[in-house]
Formats: sequence, structure tokens, C-alpha cells
Amino acid sequence: MKITQHILADAWQRTAAGHALLAEVGLPPVALSEDELDEWAENAEETGEGGLCLLLDEDGTVHGRHGPYGEVFATRDLPQALYLIAEAEVRGRGGSLEDVAVALERIDPGWGRRFRRGGLDDTGSVEACGRDPLEGLAWMAGSWKEQDPYTTLAFFRAAPGRTVDAERLALLYGADPAHIAAGTRLKDLQAVDGGRTHWDRQWKSCCFGRAGGWTFLLHHATPPRSFADKEAWAALGIEESVWLSATSAKAIYTFDYMRDGRRVADDDGALELSWYERGRAPYRRGGELEFLNRALRRAELDHPELTSTFELYFHALEDSLGLSLPRRDFAEGEVRAAYWAGP
Repeated sequence: MKITQHILADAWQRTAAGHALLAEVGLPPVALSEDELDEWAENAEETGEGGLCLLLDEDGTVHGRHGPYGEVFATRDLPQALYLIAEAEVRGRGGSLEDVAVALERIDPGWGRRFRRGGLDDTGSVEACGRDPLEGLAWMAGSWKEQDPYTTLAFFRAAPGRTVDAERLALLYGADPAHIAAGTRLKDLQAVDGGRTHWDRQWKSCCFGRAGGWTFLLHHATPPRSFADKEAWAALGIEESVWLSATSAKAIYTFDYMRDGRRVADDDGALELSWYERGRAPYRRGGELEFLNRALRRAELDHPELTSTFELYFHALEDSLGLSLPRRDFAEGEVRAAYWAGP
């Protein structure tokens, strides 16, 4: 059944009338064109009344928008649209995420399960984390926000049964062959001249190794030989890569996920960690990054003690993709390291 404005309004009225928690809650504003949506967004900015707005296409697709560009969902499924509208309404009232989950459960047990799972359905098992959230990867979230120890955290993974050679990767990017051959570690670089040399050259250094099934390469400025040898790059057998880049002076923090030679991003352009707000899925519902939406919801519910969205985000990356970094190796300076070759 094609969703029309009348069908949507009537379905929401019946839904809201059937639940005390939604009584007298009206349907969000519905725009029938981008121009109408722009006008609504402009008025909302002037009055300070933001929230969810719906854009209804001629084909019956309902788009949920926060502002004119922040699309959070697109669906032709009427029950799914009703749930997403209700979720936004209940979440917008404030309170903890557990409060939101309980409220949605009171309206519909399936809605409560769906919210807890973070996706567009209520299927699949949900297990408590049971781990220290600041191990694995999230231990670095706070310092990385300030570009310490490195601006770029890059992770690479090959097909099952294969590994991406960390030394070859570092060499391909321009690491000093002498440091690679000597097995140089971070503490070796830091030991010269009481650390003064490394202080001056750290922006031309990298750390590398393997953890959690991924090969990692951490660095600051773009390495001098990035992708210079395309054949050698192809020989590494990389099928997946994750890039986290921080520019603290501009408050820009980006996430890029590549798989099978293509960017996984629902064509949403640059993905910034600062878009993520606790309780609101940062990526399009039902899209290619839904797995990360789900992992973030689990992190939020399992670890209400975490106040940093960066820590929650990093923990979700660990949970969903298996990313990790060896905390002890960094603390003790045992992680492999090198300067870029040349002066």
C-alpha cells in the first residue's frame, strides 16, 4: 500500500489514540517537497522548535529529517514509519535510555525490544557486554580527540585465513627500512636524548602492529609514500579498512569504512563522529551502517557510566568490527614504531 499524507495522518491518529503515552501527540510536520522542507527548517530555526520533520515522496517513501539535510530514515513500510515517529517522540521527552526503552515497551513490547536492539526490527539476541568498556579500543578515545598519540588510526583486514603483513604495510607507506629491520619499538624512539629527538620528530613517525584480527598503522600527517606502489598495495590482500582521523583544532573527527573496494556510507558524504548524540542513531536507519547503530545502542544501554560519546563510539567499533589497540604495549612503549624514511 502506497503511503499518502492522508494514510499516514490517519494511521498515526489511530496509533496515538490507542496508547496513553502518545495521547494528544500530533504527527510531525509533513513536507511534500524539498522547498516545503526548507521553509519548515527555516521557521523551526527562527522559533527554536526543531525535532523530527517528515518528507513524503510521490512514491510513498517517508523520509525522517532533522533539519533539511539530516536524514535519519527512509521507509515505505507504514508500521516502520509509525515506530520511528513514536521513538523520536518518546526519546525527545528526555530521561535515560532505559526510561525510553521502558516507555516504548509499555506502548508495544515489540517496540521496546526494537529500541534496545537499535535496529529496525526486534529480532536477534541481545547479550550484556560484560567487559571493561575502556579496554580494547575505547581507552584511546579521549586522547585521540586531542590527536594524541596520533591523528590517524588506520586498520586493515584481509580475507578470512589471510593477514595483512604489518611490516610490509608500514614500509609501503614510507617507514624507514632500518627501523623495520631492527624491530624498533616506541620506547626506543623515545629513549634517544631523553625523548627530545622524538618530541621533534613524532609528527614524522608511525606505530604499527596487529590486534583483534586487524593490522593497524597509526600516524599523523599523510605518509610520504601513500599508495605510491599500487601493485604492492594490491598484493597485501586488503579487503576492509577503517580510518579514524582527528583534527582537534577544527573539531573535525571522521570515520571511513572501506569494504571490497567501496566506501560503506549510504552515500552520505563525510561521516563525522561529532554527529553522534547519545540515544540517536547517527546513521541512516536500515542502511549499510545499521550494524554500527545497533552496536552504539548496546554500548549506551550497557554502559550508562560512560559520559563521552567518543568512548561509546569507539567501544561500539570494537564490539561491531573487532577493532582494538594494545593498551599495555603503548603504555610500556613495546608497540612497533618507525620514523618515515628520509630527513
